[in-house]
Amino acid sequence: MIWQYGMDMVKVTFTLDEATVSCLRRTAERLAKPQSAVVREAVLDYAARVGRLSESERLRLLELFDRLVPTIPRRPAAVADAERRAIRRARRQGGRRSRS
Repeated sequence: MIWQYGMDMVKVTFTLDEATVSCLRRTAERLAKPQSAVVREAVLDYAARVGRLSESERLRLLELFDRLVPTIPRRPAAVADAERRAIRRARRQGGRRSRS
């Protein structure tokens, strides 16, 4: 349920478990802020972190990257450029001419 509340506020009703409500009340009291302010800040903080990697995910991906980089063949840029040109030529000509 949503009601207009004040100038730029909207009143929203949520159902929370007792442990979450208790945590919210303790946090609001400790910070000397209204519970609604604590919820607003928590939502903004959570929204800012969504989509970012956790530290363990970041370390795992860096490890994978470090294992992958040495497997990339080292060759002169001219050889890689020639390979790309050959691939592009084959694509323009329709790819394979016979079935495999």
